[in-house]
This record gives sequence, structure tokens and C-alpha cells, in this order.
Amino acid sequence: MSESKTEYKISTKMLVADRIVISKNIENEKVLLEEKSRQAVLCAKDVCVLKQGGYIVLDFGVEFQGGINVTVQMTTAPNAKIRFTFGESVMESLSEIGEKNATNDHALRDIVLPISNRSNFRVGNTGFRFVKLESINADVEIRGVQGAFEFRDIEYKGLFQCNDELLNQIWKMGAYTVHLNMQEYLWDGIKRDRLVWVGDMHPEVSTICSVFGYDDCVPKSLDLIKNETPCNMWMNNIPSYTMWWIKIQRDWYFQNGDLEYLKEQKDYLFGVLENILSNECDNRRNTIPNDFVDWSSNGTVYEKAGLKSLLIISLLAGNELCEVLHNEVLAKLCLDGVLKLKHYIPEYCGNKQIAALVSLSGLENCRKINDEVLSPNGPKGLSTFLGYYTLQTMANAGNIYGALNVIRDYWGGMIKMGATTFWEDFDLEWTKNAASIDEIVPIGKDDIHGGFGRFCYEKFRHSLCHGWASGPTPFLSHYVLGVEIIEPKCKKIKINPHLGDLKWVKGIYPTPYGKISVEHNLENGKVKSKIEAPHEINVDIVGS
Repeated sequence: MSESKTEYKISTKMLVADRIVISKNIENEKVLLEEKSRQAVLCAKDVCVLKQGGYIVLDFGVEFQGGINVTVQMTTAPNAKIRFTFGESVMESLSEIGEKNATNDHALRDIVLPISNRSNFRVGNTGFRFVKLESINADVEIRGVQGAFEFRDIEYKGLFQCNDELLNQIWKMGAYTVHLNMQEYLWDGIKRDRLVWVGDMHPEVSTICSVFGYDDCVPKSLDLIKNETPCNMWMNNIPSYTMWWIKIQRDWYFQNGDLEYLKEQKDYLFGVLENILSNECDNRRNTIPNDFVDWSSNGTVYEKAGLKSLLIISLLAGNELCEVLHNEVLAKLCLDGVLKLKHYIPEYCGNKQIAALVSLSGLENCRKINDEVLSPNGPKGLSTFLGYYTLQTMANAGNIYGALNVIRDYWGGMIKMGATTFWEDFDLEWTKNAASIDEIVPIGKDDIHGGFGRFCYEKFRHSLCHGWASGPTPFLSHYVLGVEIIEPKCKKIKINPHLGDLKWVKGIYPTPYGKISVEHNLENGKVKSKIEAPHEINVDIVGS
């Protein structure tokens, strides 16, 4: 039986704070760590008193999307006000707007509200783990504060487990990071970048396919940008983002096999492919107006190699989709374009992300790129967004052990800094003298949130929950567990595991026909596999 498609539904779960980080001029503060009803009462027996000018910072233990619910008992002034400051780190919750680039961009996270006696109210709609409550001009009795966690109420159908608990944690954290960004549309971040950046969606969509199977936030987001962008223009005003839209459409079709949805894209898809083909050429220049691929290569000589690689990747995806939609003429033009583009390879050796795209496009041998660019210096020079493609290229070159170590060191490095979701950007160099995000930075230590970041996401503007950073989740499902989709709607699946230094791995991959259960064990130097799949799916096990 085929699995049903999900519909948009947001649920709210109430959370009690795990701990108090810091407080000043407060009485009976532990009340705020207790489970209480959210109903104001005439005579409360137990309240926390927030004195005028006093404050408290609460830690909910995990980043989430939403706000807080506050129950006020009494105030000492009719015009009493409380300031609420939300933070993805402790230090952000203690910041002023403008301090270290702290901002209210895209979501209000620093708010002053008037309050009244015996009232209950909700405040905030952002991404956070910490919140500071500060009384501005009166003493305030607070009966309770609870986190209001808003999330798409859907089943985690996929699963990944192995004998390395860190990798298990990273797989789950990547899934959770994307889940938080699956609101009505698929966002980049739940604090800043609550936007549909279609060029950043591919790692997120890959994670959704590996964890949830189908979710309507994906086609809704793809359609939103399509409807806002004429086919002779560029999505989000960036040419490479239109190319990613084509690649996502291809992968989404192969995962879900929704031909009716693909047919709805037909005219637009043909239009954007024709626009791309009218701009590309086989020499060292093209007429595409913007070479942007990734912040790590922005403004460098490597951008041209990245854009050329994405041109090839998108044209190959376009070729497949045109054949499905019976436009043989445009399908051939896409392949002709690929052949022209392969005549010249621009410079890529100074950037791991671009080098990985060069390999995945077929412009250069994956072993050469792994040995010369990706393996040296481990995760140094990695970006959270295109790191996914770096892992893929390393695995394609047979360096699965190196890819697993990059995951442990790089994504595991965020966890060591207190992360509960993966960040917009990360550099292991930042950690050398840094305090964790869940503590007040001691004198002599670096603030990893307020002191680092790059490009448009410096310091506190930096998002610590960014779906594009979830690459290890689909990587572990596809390359280690070994699930490769060969035909649309997962009708044919190849199981080709790569355990590296792992002793065993097992998991589940969701398909439109139900879940595939996979288990691999290393026995006497050989991998023994056990696969259970719906009868509609043809499973080819490599080596069997």
C-alpha cells in the first residue's frame, strides 16, 4: 500500500525550562522550572517575583521554533513592562539590538511588552533556546513561563543507527534541524532567514526524502518561487538558484514519482532550460550575469568553476525530466550543452566545495579531487551548505573513512560547542579558545556566537539552526546505509553500503510504497546484509 501524503499541520508542545542560567534581583526563581497550568488565578500560592530592574535567563535545553507562554499574577504598577530577549546562545539573549550585530531581522527576538495583573499571554515567534525576562519599571509576580514549541506534526519515517553514537546523534540532529524549518514553507533558518531560498533547499530536500519521505512544504516552496519568477529571470535573483530548482525537481520526482506534479512544471521547466541554454557557452565566459554559488567562494576565481558545474548538473537533470515529459528535442539540447561545457575546466583547487561540485558534474575525476583538494587538512575550509557535496565526492572516491571523520570532526565540533541544531556556518578554528553557546563567556575566552561568523551572517546575526547544514543525514542514509534510488517513485532501489570503520549499520528509508528496512554487519571482513522492502520495489543488493 502506498503511503499517504502529508498535509500542512502545525502543533504546539509546551516545554518547561531545564535550568536557570543567571538571575538578578529575583525571588523564588525556581518556580519558573515547575510544570504549572497556564491559567491565571485569584490567589496564587507560589510565584516568582521579578523585582524592578531584575532579570532571569532560562535555558530550555534545546533549540526550537516558537515563543513562550507567560502567566502574570500581579504587578506593582499599572503600566508595568517586561522586556523579552530570545537567543540561540546565552550571550545572544544577553545582547542589545545592534550589539555584535544582534538583530530583529526576519523575526522579532527582542521585545518590550506592557503587562497586566492576572494575565496569560504568548510572546515571540522565532528560533531560540534561551530567553531573558527583564522587568523594566515595576515588580512583577510571575506564576509560570513555558516554551511554546511549534512544529509540523509528522512522523520520522527514516532511521539511521550504527555502532558510533556520535554519528547517530548527528543524523538525528540534521533531521531535527530541517524539521524545525518545515513550517508552511521550507525555510533556511528559524531565527534569521525565515525565507524560501530555493538554491539552499537541495540539502534540506535530500534530508526530507531520507527522513520524512514526502512533505507538502517542498512543492509549496518550489511553486512559491516559480510563481514569483518569470522563466527568463533568475530565482531569488541568483542564476545558480534556478539551476538548483531544476535539480530539486529531478530528485523530488525520483523520490516520490508524482508525475502529475511534474507535468504542472512542464512549461516553466522548458522555459528555464531554454533560458539557461541561451546563456551558456563552451569557452571561458558565459552571459549568465552572476557567478554566485556559495559564500565560501563568493568573489573568488573559483566561482566560475562552481557555476559551470551547476550548469552541467542542472542540464543533466533537465535532460532526464525532458525525457519523462517527452520533449526529446530539448532533452538533446541539454546533453549537447553538457558536452560543450566539458571542453574547459576553470580553476577549482583552492576551494573544497567548488572542487566537489566539479567532480559531481563529471568535469574532473573524483579520486584526483579527493586526493589533491578534499582529504588534505580534513574539514579545514569546509562550508556547512556545500559540505554535503564534499562528503559525496569523498565517498565516490572510495574515501568513506575520511568522509566519516570529517562528519565527526566538523559537525561533531558544533555539538561540542553546545549545538542542538546545525549552524549556518562553522569553522573549527573558532573553537580553539571559545566557550560553549550554553554558558556566559568567561573572561579570556572567545564568544563563538557573538565573535565569529562571516559574510552576511556575522556574530549574533549568525543563524544557529540552518537547514542547509543537514548534509550528513542524507549522506549517511544514501552512502553508508547505501540506499540509491534508480527509478522514479523508488520503484527500483540499489543497496550499496559503505561502512568505512563501522562494524554495523541499520536503518529505514521511506518510499511512496512504504519503508525499506536495511541492516548491514561486518563479518570476517565482508558485509552481510538483510533487506526488507515493499513488494512493489525491486531491490538490487550490490555484491549479492
